[in-house]
Amino acid sequence: MLTDAETVEVLQRLAKAMPGRTKNAKGPKGQPDAFRSCISCMLSAQSLDRNTAKAAQNLFALANTPEAMRDLTDEQIAAAIKPCGLYNMKTRNIRRFCETLIAEHGGTVPDTREGLLAMPGIGRKCADIVLSFTFGKDVIAVDTHVHRVCNRIGLTAAKTADVTASQLEARAPRWALRDGHFWLIQFGKRICTARAPKCGICPVSDLCEWFGEYAETGEKTA
Repeated sequence: MLTDAETVEVLQRLAKAMPGRTKNAKGPKGQPDAFRSCISCMLSAQSLDRNTAKAAQNLFALANTPEAMRDLTDEQIAAAIKPCGLYNMKTRNIRRFCETLIAEHGGTVPDTREGLLAMPGIGRKCADIVLSFTFGKDVIAVDTHVHRVCNRIGLTAAKTADVTASQLEARAPRWALRDGHFWLIQFGKRICTARAPKCGICPVSDLCEWFGEYAETGEKTA
């Protein structure tokens, strides 16, 4: 991995090069409250954005509160969310989530990572996205783009997004936690793309471990 000083330098450069958090940044999939943000995150697993949006639209047209969604039948939920795939598993998770939320939290979504992770169907990525977007906490949520970028550059050295998130939280300076997700995801979409990354215009190529290896060997390994 990069040194602590190099990590700070990378984040400083990305902060200057990328827009960061915008005023119109919305919660997960644009949902207006924490409950629907959690449900949308659950629906998004292994699903394209357009399919997730369709499934969420269908489901929230039937119910948009924990109590109303709990009272739907499994068949109703599954039929509504079918566009996003894995609908039987997601139906079970949604029902358990609603029942637990009502029984243990009075229908109010917890605003801590520990509280969110204790809920059925909520993993680290979903918890951090809800914390960042919905509750305004200083958290770097790690999605596919952030995971790829961090491990390619050398900010982290992890096989899974959850480990990347833990390493990044431990290594990133506090000032970078609020907008770090935005810098990294914007960088991953615009420059450090999965295929054919634009190393020629990259603001951190001189620090990037992946690019450095290519410069020495002439072979890109990832």
